[in-house]
Amino acid sequence: MTALLDAGLVDRARASMLPLRLGRVSEMVGLHLRVTGLRAAVGDLLEILAPTPVLAEVAASSTTGLVCLPLGHTAGLEVGAPVRHTGGPLQIHVGDRLRGRVLDGLGRPIDGGPALGDLPVVRVEQAAPDALARPRIDRQLGLGVRALDSLVPCGTGQRLGIMAGSGVGKSSLLSMIARGTEAEVSVIALVGERGREVREFIENDLGPEGLARSVVVVATSDAPPVERLRAAFVATRIAEWFRDDGKHVLLMMDSLTRVAMAQREIGLSAGEPPATRGYPPSVFALLPRLLERAGTSPTGSITGLYTVLVEGDDMQDPIGDTARSILDGHVVLTRRLATAGHFPSIDVLESISRVTSAVTTPEQREAAIQLRRMLAAHRSVRELVEIGAYVSGTDPDADAAIARMPEINDFLRQPMDAATPLDETWARLQGLVAP
Repeated sequence: MTALLDAGLVDRARASMLPLRLGRVSEMVGLHLRVTGLRAAVGDLLEILAPTPVLAEVAASSTTGLVCLPLGHTAGLEVGAPVRHTGGPLQIHVGDRLRGRVLDGLGRPIDGGPALGDLPVVRVEQAAPDALARPRIDRQLGLGVRALDSLVPCGTGQRLGIMAGSGVGKSSLLSMIARGTEAEVSVIALVGERGREVREFIENDLGPEGLARSVVVVATSDAPPVERLRAAFVATRIAEWFRDDGKHVLLMMDSLTRVAMAQREIGLSAGEPPATRGYPPSVFALLPRLLERAGTSPTGSITGLYTVLVEGDDMQDPIGDTARSILDGHVVLTRRLATAGHFPSIDVLESISRVTSAVTTPEQREAAIQLRRMLAAHRSVRELVEIGAYVSGTDPDADAAIARMPEINDFLRQPMDAATPLDETWARLQGLVAP
């Protein structure tokens, strides 16, 4: 009879017959609490049995107990509250029906839609694909943004950083890409965003068309640090499920810096020493573990776009510097272009894609190089031109740039709701640089 039963049902029945062992909250200090009387591994979930139960994740273990970080608000909790082990680490529902849904940082629906109880359940943590099992990136993924598709081409399975200070247009650029991309599925993680902006992003920036083929994971700035951190891994795990199902996925995370800040809060609360600008060592171990999970696999691909909020527009910020060393390229947004009304405010001369030669033809690369040379020449003589001191004929590239700058700016500027197909972008670039 047992052989005819579902294996999962049998396991749950056996677990229900085991005696329930409870621990106790022995200390509550700052962001963490200490639990005694239970055995659990780092990363496991515990449930504090208060009037309103609160989940907590084990962050560290010692002879004096388990250091846990709550995944909810701790108002009403007290020392001595009973604690039970949930049986393992965080698990989430995955499946094709997640498209069009909005989830919280723990993978639970918050859009008022139907429950996800009948979907498969997977663990959030998963190893990155083996380095030698990853197919090479050899095909361009159209993002619908002319400045990116022509001068910073993104390959299918590439990981690209979007570096900028606050208020320069990172979220707007992501929403533009979400509507114009050629990817089959988009997974969007909004980590540490203002609560006011979430609905605006979903309804205005993303729109019904973009949401229909997207999964949105939200952990606002007032969420506990563990939920903000887990939101990044939940979104990555959902993207991995679609990739393993044979799809080409676009994973967009806004922002990687706030993920690092959440880990900083967690690490300092667990007793780690502060290192570079107050970031503990665990932050710099976390970033490659998260970012390496995106990329190609034998079945599909995850193209990762990660925004990096650099402090004070300093591109040598430790999180930005670390991200650039791991990612396959970066896009720089500048406040100078944003204040001038140039959108998207991409500084193409400071942006680079490390897979350009693998995903473009020699003719396309030559056209992009010509445009870069004109832009660089124009930048070097701009001040001379503005004061009338530049002599025509001094620099052929500068002369060509000055003559064509209105057309160049028209090519690099683009309304948010006007996605451009990839073939049209390359055709316009060829026409722009033609003699």
